[in-house]
Amino acid sequence: MKRINNGTKLDNYIKKYNIEDFFGIDMKKYMELHIFDKGNHLVKTNEPIDYFYFFVEGKVKVYTILKNGKSLLFRLYKPLNIIGDVEFINCTTANSNIEAINECLCIGISMSNIRKYAINDPTFLKCICTSLGKKFISSSISSSINILYPLENRLASYLLAIAPENSQHYNSDVGIITDKFTEMADLLGTSYRHLIRTINKLCDENIIKKEKNSISIININALQNLAGDLYQ
Repeated sequence: MKRINNGTKLDNYIKKYNIEDFFGIDMKKYMELHIFDKGNHLVKTNEPIDYFYFFVEGKVKVYTILKNGKSLLFRLYKPLNIIGDVEFINCTTANSNIEAINECLCIGISMSNIRKYAINDPTFLKCICTSLGKKFISSSISSSINILYPLENRLASYLLAIAPENSQHYNSDVGIITDKFTEMADLLGTSYRHLIRTINKLCDENIIKKEKNSISIININALQNLAGDLYQ
């Protein structure tokens, strides 16, 4: 994570997402703009969470590590989302892993400041309740997706989510996805062999193309039809 000392850019994001409306008190002076490179973690399970974040730019994946060492994907987030609402009251460590899929920007307020100044702010507490309610519903949906949807639908949604930001406006040779297939299989809750079979099926249907450890999308419309709005 790096801090961006650019007041104008910070103000633009505050205005774009009406961040000040989340508070009944003035918290702007405590806000910082943070940038995360692709592959960096915004938070990690069981590690200290020092900032409360408004996620304002980019895409992230939210996942957990199971006791057997494998990962399981929960959701894929786009702006605007709140990070740290679950931990706000009395948790000092993060409850999930949140990793940047591409370059991401967040407006951060230190946990110490937000707990000190916003703990009795009814406007902010209402915001927290709304966010937690959405995440509860999202968690239920994620569980249903992992159980009920075929792998090809889940894979299609995941590939679209990690493709370059402007890729979905085109219909041929979109992006290169370079996730390790073993890690992708874990995230999607499947075996490596089943993942490869599914990838090969989509290749045979001329929807994607696999070359060694990379995938490119060659029929974006077909992939979108398979994906629906899973993980969103």
